[in-house]
This record gives sequence, structure tokens and C-alpha cells, in this order.
Amino acid sequence: MSSLRNAISRRPHKERSQPHSRRKFGLLEKHKDYVERAQVFHKKEQTLQKLREKAAFRNPDEFYFRMMKAKTVDGVHKLENETNKYNTDELLLMKTQDMGYILQKLQSEKKKIEKLAAVLHSLDSQPSNRHIYYAEDREEAKEIQSRSKKRGKLPTSDDVFDDIRSKTAISYRELEARRNRVSQLEKLYMDMALQKELQKKGRKRKLREDELACPTSKPVYKWRSERKR
Repeated sequence: MSSLRNAISRRPHKERSQPHSRRKFGLLEKHKDYVERAQVFHKKEQTLQKLREKAAFRNPDEFYFRMMKAKTVDGVHKLENETNKYNTDELLLMKTQDMGYILQKLQSEKKKIEKLAAVLHSLDSQPSNRHIYYAEDREEAKEIQSRSKKRGKLPTSDDVFDDIRSKTAISYRELEARRNRVSQLEKLYMDMALQKELQKKGRKRKLREDELACPTSKPVYKWRSERKR
């Protein structure tokens, strides 16, 4: 009986909208909206209840070593400044690892550019499939033209489909974007190499503009010569 009862089409009962006189109060909340709002409210209520229980059963003698590097300011838990967390050797090691990752990405992009440029060059350098026929008079020209129509015209390089042209244009845009990315990676790698050298030991100073033989916008440093044993 239940299957027959479900087979009969019944009128769908729709929830009413906000009356015209109450439009100023916004949209009328439906039952599904109430269910979602109630679930969020009860979830927050349960979280607060668990926090109250933890605060009530807290051990006043609790200690862990993280407390030595933190403090409470106006009831807010704050950690100490971790700017000098690593020493010079650890910073140099991390800088070397970052430079290795940038160099790996740079080499990968260069290989992709070479492969893509080779494919596009092979597409551009395809020979055209044109045949030139010579006729002595108009009748022979018409005969040659009729024979070529019967055999079917071979597709030439000018009759490339629109989708192939669009794909070629997309490939050229990708090639240009990868070249820009390579230039950015090279600049980043040079900057990181300079920062790594500046972190090493040794007296150094930044050269002024009048001391440069070839003026440049990038900073130039000079290290003091040291006698090696």
C-alpha cells in the first residue's frame, strides 16, 4: 500500500513568503534556516560547556616548559618574540636549501621552454604542400584544374583549422609566460645568493654611486681582503 500511496501525485506544500506588511524585517526564516541556526547555537553552547569544565577541574600546580617562553598580558596568552630563534649557521643552511629549490625550479622551467620552443618551431617550419602546374593554353589549364578537383585538393599550411590556430596561440602565450617566470626566478636566485653572502663572516661595505665603474640600480658590496693562512 505504501508504494501505491507514493505513486499518487500529491500537491507540494510550499512555505509562505514574507507578508508585504513585514517586508521591512527582511526575508522570512524557513524551517531549514532555523535548523541550521539551532545547530550552530548548540555547537557553541557545548564548546563553552567543555571549556568551563576544563577551567573548573584545572590543576593549579600544572607546569610545562612552554610556560617559560610565554606570559599572560591582560588575560591574553602571548608567546615571546622568536625573531632570534635560529643562529647564523642554521639561517645559512635554510638559505642554501631555499636556493636549491629555486635552482631546481629554474632548471625545470628552462627544460620546459626548450621542449615547447622545439615543438612550435617544428610547426612553423612545416613545408607547404603546394604544387605548381604549367599550361600552354587555357584549355590545358582547365583540364589540369578539372583533374585536380577529381583527385581532391590536398590541405595546405594555410588551411589550418581554427582550433589548431587557437592552440598554437595558447602555446605561444604559455611560452612567453614561462620565459617571464624564468627571468623572475633568475632575479630571485641572484638576490638570495647575495643575501647568503652578506650573512657570512667578513668585513664588507656598500659602494657608493661614484665608486662604481659601471653604474647599476642594484646594490654592490665590497669585501675587505683578508690574509689566508
